[in-house]
Amino acid sequence: MELAYIPSPSSGVLYLGPVPLRGYAFCIIIGVFVAVWLGNKRWIARGGRAGTVADIAVWAVPFGLVGGRLYHVITDYQLYFSEGRDWVDAFKIWEGGLGIWGAIAFGALGAWIGCRRRGIPLPAYADAVAPGIAFAQAIGRWGNWFNQELYGRATDLPWAVEITSSADGRVPGTYHPTFLYESLWCVGVALLVIWADRRFRLGHGRAFALYVAAYCAGRFWIEYMRVDEAHHVLGLRLNNWTALLVFLLAALYIVLSARKRPGREAVVEPGAAAADGETGADDGSGVKGEDGADDGSDVKGEDGADASDAQDAKEDAAAGEAGEKSADGAGPAKKR
Repeated sequence: MELAYIPSPSSGVLYLGPVPLRGYAFCIIIGVFVAVWLGNKRWIARGGRAGTVADIAVWAVPFGLVGGRLYHVITDYQLYFSEGRDWVDAFKIWEGGLGIWGAIAFGALGAWIGCRRRGIPLPAYADAVAPGIAFAQAIGRWGNWFNQELYGRATDLPWAVEITSSADGRVPGTYHPTFLYESLWCVGVALLVIWADRRFRLGHGRAFALYVAAYCAGRFWIEYMRVDEAHHVLGLRLNNWTALLVFLLAALYIVLSARKRPGREAVVEPGAAAADGETGADDGSGVKGEDGADDGSDVKGEDGADASDAQDAKEDAAAGEAGEKSADGAGPAKKR
């Protein structure tokens, strides 16, 4: 008898009157908003324009959803095209089933299209949104809890998740909550990327590559715990091999990129500074660097005053001397 466990919701759908609110979709939507919000803050801090991240997300998010669904349907085709299955279910994305590998690949394609239209380097954009994507994954994984899916082996640990549904071959009981493990891992990945980006000033796509590598490391052992149906290659689940391959590619990119293009991009969005000037923001005379320091264009005098104030003081002093010299015959001098 289990003394403690994580209960599953009796239904993955809440109804607001006649409108169904599906927990899986709700988690994905919240995740997208968090990713765009954090990505926008990081993009502005790097010298970009407010709203650019959201504009490009209009391309990236739909592409990512399509790619994620395609990867899931292709790698688990037996769920939709085997005997007794209805292929129409392949389009029911609200019932669950998104492959992160396809979502990232197609999402990157959509982001590339958006970046190209704006004249923005894709690696810089990817670095800005990387932690937000990890947080979005952490939130999105709770959609699996609503659907009672993607759990691990049976366990009686206090944090086990209770599965009550018997649909699609499920056996009611308590299991490892792999959705929770991955959610917590993604939060850790996001915090790691934020810390490393500040500490080492990652640029040219290396922050995004770090996110990919760190996520794959966690996904490998989490995937190994899952018991849902999956294809196996040489004794390992297909997603284990995918995680291993993508991890190696991401690590290789970090090494080669650091050698070829060290440091961070000086300009991430051409014309951003000029646009800020037109809207009444700093027009460049006091542009702040990435570390918040002034770039030196507002020259200060020895007493801390601006150079223009010092020039006014010199002119006033000169006018005063002229007034003293002319006091005998020319009358009082007019001051400036």
